[in-house]
Amino acid sequence: MRYLPFLILAACLNSLPAQSQVNRRPVHHYSQPKNWSNDPNGMIYLDGEYHLFYQYNPFGTDWGHMSWGHAVSKDLQTWETLPVALTEVQHPDGRGSDMFFSGGAVVDSLNTSGLFKPGFKHGIVAVYTIQKIIDRKGAGESQGIAYSEDKGRTFKIYDGNPVLDIGLDNFRDPSVIWDATNKVWIMTVAIPLEHKVHFYWSKNLKDWELKGQFGGQGDITKIWECPALTRVKVENSSEKKWVLLISSGHKYDGYVGMQYFVGDFDGKTFTPQKQEGVFHIDEGKDFYAAIPFGNPPASQPDPIIIGWANNWAYGKDIPADEYRGQFSLPRKLTLVDENGTLKLRQVPVISASIPTEKVTLTKGRAFTSALSKKNENVYRLVLDLDLKDSKGFEIELLKHDTFRTLVSYDVQTSTLTFDRNNSGETGFSEQFKGLESMTVKPENGRLKLDIIVDKSLVEIYANDGKAVMSELVFLKSNTSSYSIKWK
Repeated sequence: MRYLPFLILAACLNSLPAQSQVNRRPVHHYSQPKNWSNDPNGMIYLDGEYHLFYQYNPFGTDWGHMSWGHAVSKDLQTWETLPVALTEVQHPDGRGSDMFFSGGAVVDSLNTSGLFKPGFKHGIVAVYTIQKIIDRKGAGESQGIAYSEDKGRTFKIYDGNPVLDIGLDNFRDPSVIWDATNKVWIMTVAIPLEHKVHFYWSKNLKDWELKGQFGGQGDITKIWECPALTRVKVENSSEKKWVLLISSGHKYDGYVGMQYFVGDFDGKTFTPQKQEGVFHIDEGKDFYAAIPFGNPPASQPDPIIIGWANNWAYGKDIPADEYRGQFSLPRKLTLVDENGTLKLRQVPVISASIPTEKVTLTKGRAFTSALSKKNENVYRLVLDLDLKDSKGFEIELLKHDTFRTLVSYDVQTSTLTFDRNNSGETGFSEQFKGLESMTVKPENGRLKLDIIVDKSLVEIYANDGKAVMSELVFLKSNTSSYSIKWK
């Protein structure tokens, strides 16, 4: 991911803000211990570990000095932060550097690259964008590789980099998969300003040949970046379809978001299904640059993605103490058939340890929450709402003094709205405030909501994950309550 316009590198060395007395660090979402983070990178599974690499600034809470941070987990719930995996390289002439922008990673178990010892099956190859910086300005993007023999703890940069350079300033975010049929690696990489992705083939991860392209459809209000192809199961069927994930614009002008296309892919040509409008992965403002884990274990048949829980519209301005930036929950993907059109279902992977209330509510029924008076801004509400004789409802989350985050539903328009205008600290950016909404139609007269509140991040999964909304909030208190009422 590229942050435009480029921030001068000196700005990244600013002193950290004063420590806040409010603990806003999420418990069940990964966040780096300190400094800046953005896009997930190189997500891969190997030998019992899920690897989350990510864009990282080792020197401050602002964007800059892009490197790859690194964390691992055995269960996608508890994460261990490891040392920086790939860090900015200074040019010998002292005029600039090479940053490690976003990309993917693969397990080269057949040693197709020849970078590992014969018979070694656990080599990781990171495929990333080399962003050249000359005199503090961007000077071209190309694709490079680095390889690891110790499960991603350390990497060696390939001497023959770049492995793919077509002479563009904006050409980035490679995602690589193995095509067992053709016995080739396939790279999906973005041409951001043209709203395109290119598909390249390679037998060795070093030499790449252009085979096809896709673009000019869906949302083209902002650049395209961080593309990823993955095969996803169609529920209640033996069929699988290809899903192309694209980070691009948002339905709200001025913000970034994610869209997806469902279709067929033969290694060269992606043919999308017919669809009306743009299919958004997340209807909120704080989910971006998500990619799936590669090389999944046999026990994980469905792709799992993680996104950056922030938005470029205000990302550099959000409150920061030791860190700025965090990540979504892992989400399992499947496809559901809705009147002949395939759409994503997303189901969160979350620890059973989070305080949870599962409630079936009918209008007129009194509800007293055990969690409401005790929570420390971390809880999960699994609600089954019977909408008979109701105009809708309001859920006040994270209530403290005069502050609250409001989730409301209007039966007549089938609209679920998220209001963070009075959620706490909001004055850091004029673009942070606002109402976000999504259309969620009741099923058999009922609406299901899975609401996960984790201090500074709220994720809402409606109707078992058929519609999803993720939103940051910044409370001014370490404790809060919540309430539910019918309209």
